[in-house]
Amino acid sequence: MTRDSDTTGVGPRWSIGDVRITSIIEVEQEWNWEWLLPTVTPEIHEPLEWLRPDFVADNGKLILRIQALVVESQGRRIIVDTCVGNDKDRPTPLFDKFATPFLDELEGAGFGRETIDQVVCTHLHVDHVGWNTILVDGRWVPTFPNALYLFGRTEYEYWKAEDETERFGDVMSDSIAPIIDAELFDLVESDHRLTDEVWLEPTAGHTPGHHSVCISSGGQRAVITGDMVHHPVQFAHPRLASSADVDPNASSDTRKRAFAQWETDRALVIGTHFAGRGAGTLTAENGAWRFVVE
Repeated sequence: MTRDSDTTGVGPRWSIGDVRITSIIEVEQEWNWEWLLPTVTPEIHEPLEWLRPDFVADNGKLILRIQALVVESQGRRIIVDTCVGNDKDRPTPLFDKFATPFLDELEGAGFGRETIDQVVCTHLHVDHVGWNTILVDGRWVPTFPNALYLFGRTEYEYWKAEDETERFGDVMSDSIAPIIDAELFDLVESDHRLTDEVWLEPTAGHTPGHHSVCISSGGQRAVITGDMVHHPVQFAHPRLASSADVDPNASSDTRKRAFAQWETDRALVIGTHFAGRGAGTLTAENGAWRFVVE
């Protein structure tokens, strides 16, 4: 894994009917394929010319973004996934003791942390829960003091029983437990509805309780993927599993099922880790799908 270039700041914005979605980028980097998608070779990604320039660099490395997505719907401000966060001890060097201007960028985009109504974690991996909390006087406290944090019930119960500290760091203690202690949380099912326009959809496999976020407004559809797909190369090869997938077979089945539905719906697919323009639609190609960037 390498860190050749970084991008931070306010990313793309999209409108889905009356719903607005804003990307706040914590970091965007070039990565070695083997770190995340170890079976991808040049023979797999080079023929897919549509991966460039957004998702594959000139040097052949994949490009990934870590971002939070602010969804504005029916008067509510909802943050979907909260990235890595600052100051946290992590065994992965690139995530260890992050020091990014994420909160400044969030406020600069018009979203002061006190104005957030809900926080949704698609799952509880290290790079999706970090800004749940901030360090104040040596204690981890909720970043968004007026928000209700929504954790998937299945996901929470799974990670509460697992000890992945050596691999991911003490995520439960520094990013989840302070929310529980502050009683700012709700455990929800993976089809929970946040507003009339925004709801969760089960997409298990990457983790047991993983869900994506669906949006429908004004006759338009969109989905925020979470990690059920990490990179657009997986549209052309949906059986490509991430090294972080808990159940690779289940994640592959989830991708095929979801991709077919998103194509039918003409949904705008906003990839949680997609770089560049970050979103597009799917069209059938060679027994799988091509990603058409919007």
